[in-house]
Amino acid sequence: MKMYQVDAFASKVFEGNPAAVIIPDRWPDDDLMQKIASENNLSETAFAVNSGDHYTIRWFTPELEVDLCGHATLATAHVLFHHFNHPGEKIQFHSPRTGKLSVERSGEALTLNFPTDVLKNVKVPATIAEALGKEPLKAMKGRTDYLFVYSSQREVERIKPDYSKLAGAGVRGVIITAPGDNVDFVSRFFAPSAGINEDPVTGSAHTTLIPYWSRELGKSKLTARQVSARGAELVCEHLGPRVKISGYAITYMTGEINY
Repeated sequence: MKMYQVDAFASKVFEGNPAAVIIPDRWPDDDLMQKIASENNLSETAFAVNSGDHYTIRWFTPELEVDLCGHATLATAHVLFHHFNHPGEKIQFHSPRTGKLSVERSGEALTLNFPTDVLKNVKVPATIAEALGKEPLKAMKGRTDYLFVYSSQREVERIKPDYSKLAGAGVRGVIITAPGDNVDFVSRFFAPSAGINEDPVTGSAHTTLIPYWSRELGKSKLTARQVSARGAELVCEHLGPRVKISGYAITYMTGEINY
């Protein structure tokens, strides 16, 4: 089974978020896919199978299968364009858990088209506020994650979470965000319950971030930076029920899995 490791939301290797991509002829057993993802120990391993007019795609962390992953979808599109010579400039994907997705190529840039998250205001759970070490200004919850808003980029950068406490949050992950110094907004994403303490760059979290900041800033086109250790800049657009998230990707490694 051939595997590609791609740095997504990066224009050169060792940046952005690494994802493993496998394009099998038919679906491996779920147990095998989870074992491969655990062995890879990357935030996500994506599997995509040609289904005629689209590719069916699934994503696994080292611990579990997830509903949506942006950077691994971007990485999968990169592999299909560059290693499988996919014709045209657009790839249609279908997720059994999330529905229709697509990635469009313009030059070397790739743009995700994903469904917009739905947010509701919530009270900050005391255990999470304690785990983060600082009370946010606002707290919201989307389909799978909490979103906590802080006043400055510096505050977001300085937070040192207690991951063992965050693992009991009862959601996939926790997004923290604030206005950016040189971009519209910055963020970080923690998902210890899914086996990822801090994700370097999280496309799916931006389906939550984009509608919030679009409303707050009164603009549909936004610039963003995820201020993790590896980090990346993203170009975003709010289209009502959909969002667009643009970035680059580059192949770091190709290999074969023997099992």
